[in-house]
Amino acid sequence: MPILAAKFDPTATDVRLDSDLLHIVMADGRELSVPLEWFPRLRDASPEQRAHWRFIGRGKGIHWPDVDEDISVASLLRLS
Repeated sequence: MPILAAKFDPTATDVRLDSDLLHIVMADGRELSVPLEWFPRLRDASPEQRAHWRFIGRGKGIHWPDVDEDISVASLLRLS
């Protein structure tokens, strides 16, 4: 009987934000959504500030320069 050999890769490949949630897409296909309430700087930021982000550490984290916020993907996985 075959078994699934999943390779987990906690590297982010895309980021989306809506009014209530931060959505992270990872290289292995998983998607993680967490409440913006966990991140007051992002929660209180304008849509333009939220949209201005970049990956750090080759997708190991996300940085929002306009609000000085850094979030590591590993920490989100531990929290969720």
